[in-house]
Amino acid sequence: MVHNALLVMDVQRDIVDIADDGSGYLSRLGKAIEGARAAGIPVIYVVIAVRPDIPDVSERNKVLTAAVRDGLFAEGAHGTGIHDDVAPREGDIVVTKRRGSAFSGSDLDLVLRARGIEGLVLTGIATSGVVLHTALQATDLDLALTVLPDACLDTDPEVHRFLIEKLFPRWADIVPVDDWVASVASR
Repeated sequence: MVHNALLVMDVQRDIVDIADDGSGYLSRLGKAIEGARAAGIPVIYVVIAVRPDIPDVSERNKVLTAAVRDGLFAEGAHGTGIHDDVAPREGDIVVTKRRGSAFSGSDLDLVLRARGIEGLVLTGIATSGVVLHTALQATDLDLALTVLPDACLDTDPEVHRFLIEKLFPRWADIVPVDDWVASVASR
């Protein structure tokens, strides 16, 4: 059996304020987090943050430069913190990344290897951002992947649908939160 971890990615106050569509996203994500904890599956939070003087963001990076210009992702800022409704608890791990993928500029790979984790369960905002970038890199690292489609969110519902229905199934098992929680509870 593959030893998995649940990744909760970029569910930060400012990002939730921009992306949450009022559909109950945080409630569904909270159910996945509680299900993982109950099953003894490590919960790893991933946040994006840039240094205050922004030495690590090139103007060639259109997406990150625009976000930083709009005041997002400043290391230590209140809005860069994990949303209170799904905040980490003692024993959860928080990893800080500097780019799109959960692996970029972080020590996530080290954390996974140290814990013998061979598979990831992906959740987060945005499906077309951190979830896509992380899925690509995790596939290259030969990690088993599961994506919880209703615990992923994107500001563009059509892009979300395309990724969940067309692209991600090539690399990952696509399992709704309720089904995933039921499956890990029965192990």
